[in-house]
Amino acid sequence: MILADKIIRLRKKNGWSQEELADKMNVSRQAVSKWESAQSIPDLEKILQLGTLFGVTTDYLLKDEIEDEEFSNDDSSDTMVKKISIEEANTYLEQRKRASWRIALATFLCILSPITIMVLSILAELPNPIVTEAIAGAVGLTVLFGFVICAVPIYIYCGFKNQPYAFLDKNIPFELEYGVKGFVTEKKNSFRPTYVVYNIIATCVCIFAVVPLVLLSFTENELLVAVALALLMIIAGIGAGMFIVAGTQNASMQKLLKEGDFTEKEKKRTSVKEAVGFAYWGVLTAIYLAWSFLTNNWHISWLVYAIGGVLFPIVMMLCNLFADKDKKD
Repeated sequence: MILADKIIRLRKKNGWSQEELADKMNVSRQAVSKWESAQSIPDLEKILQLGTLFGVTTDYLLKDEIEDEEFSNDDSSDTMVKKISIEEANTYLEQRKRASWRIALATFLCILSPITIMVLSILAELPNPIVTEAIAGAVGLTVLFGFVICAVPIYIYCGFKNQPYAFLDKNIPFELEYGVKGFVTEKKNSFRPTYVVYNIIATCVCIFAVVPLVLLSFTENELLVAVALALLMIIAGIGAGMFIVAGTQNASMQKLLKEGDFTEKEKKRTSVKEAVGFAYWGVLTAIYLAWSFLTNNWHISWLVYAIGGVLFPIVMMLCNLFADKDKKD
């Protein structure tokens, strides 16, 4: 008996439709249909997941000569497939709601951190400097690291609080108990207007952030330019915070429902984008700091982030293309 027939046999034995099995396996119904018609074979990870789900050994699934079901010795079908109750789902959603505001605050602090050193560096270059370059550098770096030191513990705390739900970000199978899907769907639908409004306002805020700098770009008063840069960073930080608050809460509901960026296809994309994103911003930060320290042009080097921010969506689009191409191959 081939694998395709065994999947059909085990699925029907459990009384599941192809769509129900697909939902439990976090794949499309078409994928299950292809498995059962022997048009494609599940990868090793999915075969292990099938064995866990059905409570049978991988030998039974993979060896055509074994026709009688071989059940796994341990009760992994109960322990490996995490079942989420309404109480657990609600606790998780409330925890992520609180975390969204904390993460937004930490991000806002990181965005504000270079303002002092940028402004003081500009003031140090005035014809009649208010501060010396040495003081500007010392005070600016102290404030920068102070903001970062305040932000990092917030990120760590949010990560620690999310540890019990880390399985939602991994390929660990989980199921929603009866009524949980409807509960989360209702919450998601009620949050949708807020999500849309937050994103619209955040987009407008980020666009408006450059207005003070544009208006003052033609002036020779460097003090006003410094103020414009500070306003740009503050306003952009507010916009970024709003994106984070709305996005984090919406993502928590999508994770439970396995929708949007958390379908099987999008999870593969996300893993690629996260790796590239960390590397991208890490390299960008290294370029910014190297340029700033070597030339002492803190009032110009911030352009690295501005240009990097414009190019970032293009980099993410290329990641999607490569992820899709890799999947086809």
